[in-house]
Amino acid sequence: MTTSLIDALRQIVGNDNVLTGISAAPYYRDQRGNYSGSALAVVLPADTQQVSALVSLCMAHRIAVVPQGGNTSLCGASVPLAEADHSIFDQQVLINLSRMTGIRTFDAVNYTMTVEAGCTLSHIRDIAALHNRLFPLSLSAIESRCEIGGNLSTNAGGIGVLRYGNTRDLVLGLEVVLPDGRIWNGLRSLRKDNTGYDLKHLFIGAEGTLGIITAAVLKLYPRPLSQATACVALRDPAAAVALLAHLRATCGDRISAFEIIARPCLDIVLRHFPDTEEPFKQAHQWMVIIELSDVLEVPLEAALRKSLQGFKEGAIESLVTDNKTQAASWWNLRKYISDAQKAEGISIKHDISVPISNVPAFFELADAALRLEFPGVRIVAFGHIGDGNIHYNASMPDAIINAQFIARSAEVNRIVYDIVAQLDGSISAEHGLGQLKRGEIHHYKNALELELMCSIKHTLDPQGLMNPGKLF
Repeated sequence: MTTSLIDALRQIVGNDNVLTGISAAPYYRDQRGNYSGSALAVVLPADTQQVSALVSLCMAHRIAVVPQGGNTSLCGASVPLAEADHSIFDQQVLINLSRMTGIRTFDAVNYTMTVEAGCTLSHIRDIAALHNRLFPLSLSAIESRCEIGGNLSTNAGGIGVLRYGNTRDLVLGLEVVLPDGRIWNGLRSLRKDNTGYDLKHLFIGAEGTLGIITAAVLKLYPRPLSQATACVALRDPAAAVALLAHLRATCGDRISAFEIIARPCLDIVLRHFPDTEEPFKQAHQWMVIIELSDVLEVPLEAALRKSLQGFKEGAIESLVTDNKTQAASWWNLRKYISDAQKAEGISIKHDISVPISNVPAFFELADAALRLEFPGVRIVAFGHIGDGNIHYNASMPDAIINAQFIARSAEVNRIVYDIVAQLDGSISAEHGLGQLKRGEIHHYKNALELELMCSIKHTLDPQGLMNPGKLF
């Protein structure tokens, strides 16, 4: 059976595009190294018709399908389950879409481009820029590796959500291979289409559990011609939230990024990246990086300075520039946080969101609760305060004590997530659920929501073989 199936896979995509054994192994392990499994094979289709044929074949033999793009998922959504997690099936096939890199159409007048799922985010942004357009999804640390199919499947966020929205807000249409192998062509480039359910939103953020996204119509925007960046030291998160409200009132939609960085983040970045430096002459506990942009060539530096000068509610000092090199040096402090954390050892990571007005309360309550239960805990907090999404990571500085702390991750998660729920937030703002949080979600979604989600899953995937063990 296994040999005949692999032969059938090869007939669809060619011998060189079916990987087994050692050549397949790198595809089975997630980016963080937390999840790994195995599959009968890794298959790399070249087009949507091949994806359809592969899915049809697998479903006919009751073999689970694991869709994968650049494999940059942070929650184990894009790798096969380990054998211990197999339940209703015994075998899996991983379908990697990285060969599907076509730009099908570019419509500069309609401000859209139609791309295949294997296009990297950096390639899409570069193509848009060549036509003097902007695709605003920005995930700077992984743009060269993450692929748009995965970005769509996880509804990725990034630093531009404040102005442009999540990936969900940047899509007009999709092409999807359904769990029975049929192809839904929803590649519409319309901004108004009020003809029933908007089906594309079922698949965006579904983490490959309802079908495989093979192409998308993306929204484009005018390319900014002027930018200004500020680095501002602040008293606390409450001051950051107040500053954001002030800037929105005085600068409007020119604000394209507003990121907060806590002192422990800067400490580990400065320790592990020698080319970085403290932005101010003295160390501060909290800092935000702000970016303004405009499609007109206007002096944004002066506008940003004037707005900051008018803010008196907790700003300690600020720096403003329109120099790209200087701005990049500040953004590197934000960009390198994840890698610096990895160099420091394992931490318990949280990707949470709360209403922006509740961000200060989250920090106050979560910090106090963790420090009470785990004296000496180091909290590395940073992220997209402009849309209420905080990356809130905890560890112990000492390696031996940290191992004991990590063993109690369930307790840490419960403390943090209960506070998030108390503040009307979400336990996953932009990373998704994957395998990491599939159990946690049952504590924080109400029964009716879960029932509706399960009903949709059963309707589209009655065998439960499309990326099983993710979300549910």
